[in-house]
Amino acid sequence: MSNDHLESDAFYRATLNSEWYRIIGLLGVLGVLVLYTFVRGAMVGGFRLLWIQTGLLVLVIAHEVRVLYAVSKALRTNKDVSQLTWAVNVVVESQLPTLALALLLVSQWMTPYQVLVAPAVLIYFLIIILSTLRLSVGLSILTGLMSALGYLCLTFYIEGNFEPRTELGAFPLSIYIVYASLIFTAGVIAAVVTGQIRSSVVAALRKAEVENELKAVNHDLDIARSIQQGLLPAQSPSLDNYDLAGWNQPANQTGGDYFDWQSLPDGRLAISLGDATGHGIGPALVSTSCRAYARASFITSNGHDQVLERLNRLLADDLSSNRFVTFAVVFLNPEDSAIEILSAGHGPILWYKYSTDKFESLEAQGIPLGMIAGISYEKAQSRRMAPGDMLVLVTDGFYEWENPQGEEFGVERLETTIRQARDSSAAEVIAKLRKAVESFCQGTEQKDDLTAVVLKRKTL
Repeated sequence: MSNDHLESDAFYRATLNSEWYRIIGLLGVLGVLVLYTFVRGAMVGGFRLLWIQTGLLVLVIAHEVRVLYAVSKALRTNKDVSQLTWAVNVVVESQLPTLALALLLVSQWMTPYQVLVAPAVLIYFLIIILSTLRLSVGLSILTGLMSALGYLCLTFYIEGNFEPRTELGAFPLSIYIVYASLIFTAGVIAAVVTGQIRSSVVAALRKAEVENELKAVNHDLDIARSIQQGLLPAQSPSLDNYDLAGWNQPANQTGGDYFDWQSLPDGRLAISLGDATGHGIGPALVSTSCRAYARASFITSNGHDQVLERLNRLLADDLSSNRFVTFAVVFLNPEDSAIEILSAGHGPILWYKYSTDKFESLEAQGIPLGMIAGISYEKAQSRRMAPGDMLVLVTDGFYEWENPQGEEFGVERLETTIRQARDSSAAEVIAKLRKAVESFCQGTEQKDDLTAVVLKRKTL
């Protein structure tokens, strides 16, 4: 019953708890036996023998109290109970019924062969039943075996010292051997039951352990989510002629998308969006690294055309071969409405022209970041925003979200929603995009992160 034979510390503690209750139950049985001994002694006399019987029961009770103390101490200190304690306890408890029968024989309250079929024989089965609470298959079998041997020893003693033919109600020796076999069989059955109980306890402990681990993971993920959400802009920058808004909703506690804006020393505003492959804690770490590299690169790069090459080199050194980031950044000059757009494998970037009510989809300058180190990217695309124009950046979670029929929301529905919201604020455009995709998907699971950034030049 040592910790070496148990699946975990938690199981060992469960075993000690079960043993504690088993001993309490057995002490209750012994208390009843003490009371029965006094009552029976008072009825039939023989007080000298009564004190011997009571003394033996008190010794057994003292032994059980000592074991109970050892178990309680082990529970308090997380230490093992010695193997010797368990071995002695099994032997003592399995022979309690034999001791009770022997006392009946000595007391001469019954004839010898009546002793072998006395109700006290049922104590063997009670001890065996209680042995299941040890949660040890081997100890249950050992309890049954020792109990059967004790009964056989008493049987052979009576058979050898008393004449069965002169005693009314005596059975052939084979009958008592059958009784012993039944006692041992009860130990085997108890072992089977113990195995089932043990499996159930182990399964319950494993479930509890998994649930505790999940709680810890979810707690850590909640912290990671709060940190990640804290890195997103808390509010839009104050721009006289522009309206800017961003929104993010991860598919899990954490996601691989992010958006950001940053004021640069030359007076321009860098508006960026990144989408790391996958969703969860891994992509969240990748997108956080991308954000940090991007913010540093926007300030330190000599020219904006080198930003993607620098970011790609930094991320390629960090990421494994199956990780990459699609990335887009818009450099806005609020003074003259000039914009420069860079994209590393990210699309679509939708530019809605208010005056013509048409869209222009801006192409990427190269492959996603982190895939291949040392590649070159094309120069930024330059545009000028007219009043009412909108630049919309979204991640693929929007247009790839499917409805129950397996149909994707698609880019066309994105454009239709944006066109219908042409006179709305940037935040309202994002809200209408969210409502449109959620309505289309009809409650299907969100399998990818959703991120959107809308830059709108205000109408005069």
